[in-house]
Amino acid sequence: MRTLLARALRRIALNLSPSSNQIEVRDSYLKFLLYANAGMLNTGNLYLMEYAVSHLPTDAPILEIGSFCGLSANILSYFKQKHRVRNRLVTCDPWVFEETERGQELVGDSGLPFADYMAFARDSFLRSTETFSRRDLPYTIQSSSDTFFAAWKEKQSLLDVRGREIALGGAISFCYIDGNHTYEGVKRDFLNCDSFLENKGFVLFDDSSVPEFGVGKLMPEVLQTGRYKLIGKNPNHLFQKLT
Repeated sequence: MRTLLARALRRIALNLSPSSNQIEVRDSYLKFLLYANAGMLNTGNLYLMEYAVSHLPTDAPILEIGSFCGLSANILSYFKQKHRVRNRLVTCDPWVFEETERGQELVGDSGLPFADYMAFARDSFLRSTETFSRRDLPYTIQSSSDTFFAAWKEKQSLLDVRGREIALGGAISFCYIDGNHTYEGVKRDFLNCDSFLENKGFVLFDDSSVPEFGVGKLMPEVLQTGRYKLIGKNPNHLFQKLT
């Protein structure tokens, strides 16, 4: 769930900020992926994602909270292939946006129904992952992160968006949190993630570089637990669990 316009404006501000430590994309495959695959991703996340994938402590699953059009899922699948890791990638997204929950039926003044916009985003996810992650398709559950983590805790077996059965539950090695960007929402996602993240596992928070926004407000609290080490801020935050 996200306010799309507000999120886009925050990304523009980050790109213009001199403190934004973006990295140049040199990998030719990633360049072509970023050209074609819709999504909102700070290029600094590429380094942080690759670091986590290349330093996974075990073969426990990787979780992605928030899938949108599949860009980050395809990037994670590529890094899995590049570093020859076999950890299963499991993602979730309800494809429901805050505007719809507030009763907004149309996208701006376009006349386009939000229901059609959301269906387009979901279809884009399916098509993009079938193209770019064809050899290692992620398992994707269409649900909110709260519902997803409840199912994970109960070790439920569910059907993913492609009709494949997957048994949820157990430890996780890396969680990319890119769902509900409110302070309350991201804190719930972090606490749920923390319950299953194994020692030396990683958690990456998207849109966490601006302290006054929801995700950024949580970053000091993660450090204050004393159980997480900040691995990198580029400009978003990658933590490793210590205990």
